[in-house]
Amino acid sequence: MHENILIAEDEQDIRESLSFVLESEGFNVTNTSNGFEAVEKIKSSNFDLLITDILMPKMDGMKLLETSLQISPQTLVIIMTAFASIETAVSALRKGASDYILKPIEFDELLIRVKHLLNQKHLLLENKILRQQIDKRYNFNNIIGQSKAMQEIYGMVKQISSAPTNVLITGPSGTGKELIARAIHSNSDRANRPFIPVNCGAIPENLYESEFFGYKKGAFTGANADHDGLFKAANTGTLFLDEVADLPEHVQVKLLRVLQEKEIRPVGSTESIKVDVRILAATNKDLLAEVSDGRFREDLYYRLNVVELKLPPLSERKDDIPLLVNFFIQRYNEDLKRKIKGVDNEAMKSLLNYTWKGNLRELENIIERAVLLCTKDYISINDLPSYFQTEQKDKSGLVQFPNNLSNALESFEKEHITRILNEVDWNRSEAAKKLGIDASTLYRKMMKLSIKAEK
Repeated sequence: MHENILIAEDEQDIRESLSFVLESEGFNVTNTSNGFEAVEKIKSSNFDLLITDILMPKMDGMKLLETSLQISPQTLVIIMTAFASIETAVSALRKGASDYILKPIEFDELLIRVKHLLNQKHLLLENKILRQQIDKRYNFNNIIGQSKAMQEIYGMVKQISSAPTNVLITGPSGTGKELIARAIHSNSDRANRPFIPVNCGAIPENLYESEFFGYKKGAFTGANADHDGLFKAANTGTLFLDEVADLPEHVQVKLLRVLQEKEIRPVGSTESIKVDVRILAATNKDLLAEVSDGRFREDLYYRLNVVELKLPPLSERKDDIPLLVNFFIQRYNEDLKRKIKGVDNEAMKSLLNYTWKGNLRELENIIERAVLLCTKDYISINDLPSYFQTEQKDKSGLVQFPNNLSNALESFEKEHITRILNEVDWNRSEAAKKLGIDASTLYRKMMKLSIKAEK
């Protein structure tokens, strides 16, 4: 065991006895004699568990409990009290304590409670990690980054997910339209129901009706059994119509009827079937222009476009590239059984300067290739396609990023904020607006990153 435990107890004998018992069981123990010292320790270090007395000078255990939960909510707290008062214990538990123990302390009992709490914490963490691993391909939080454009998209996803409203997702190819659709589905009350994606441009024209609505046995040559179409397969769930602009007109008419009547009629059947399907549609075309040119039905357009989400190209959210690169490295480390730690300075500069015509999909493919080819700890320019070396812009003005990814992201953030401040002649209010953050957040970042105007 290597869990870190903090003890806050003003009585030296008890403090030392607790330390000895817990260290004997393999725990890393830190001692403090009052609440103020404990708070400073919690601010500067990570603790799995805090064991605190109720009555202490300067700051009592209840106040320390509240402060600890504010600073480090993941730290469990056990309250020690010499008063066999159920009111004290209940009050501590209501304020967020994980457990309490009465003095004089039975050390065997304390060890049992400590181990039980820490085991529970580990189980919860393992379950959380397992859930993240299962959902990570479509975990929207992991890939959207921090750009203003994507934060606005994420806010919209939160607002619309729980409603049955049809959504139109637009944007250039490779911007992650299916990921957004899956995020909407996974955050809705249909999350445990089917999510059926279909590429409308990949279905042969004579098979649209049978693919969408199904068919009865004998409806046509080769129909040897009943077949459930996509709408029935998606019943009670979500149907994602990718490249919806490619639907032929006669299918658009039938799709409009399904959306209006909420029922389908399989090919060869005389009876309609009620369906409960939420439609999420996507296109990389200007669908309103398609309507104007007579290639897409106006009434269907408005049925699909109850809410529109416009995804920006990667060239408009370059602040997110370091975060996305890290995300894809982690993904392909697992898939390809590699242990790549990150991207070196030169390669990151090249990725930041590149014109991403293929958007997210192109970035993901390039990182997958780089993870596969990289023979060192960090991806270098040599692991990227050759055109990255010949097509990148002048890099002389870019900051030299450190190798550590966390430090590299911090360096990039500092460089970006400083550039924006220079653009607006260090008008902090204007800079905050351009950065998409409030002024107080900008001040905190400037303090943290030591950003000062040049004299």
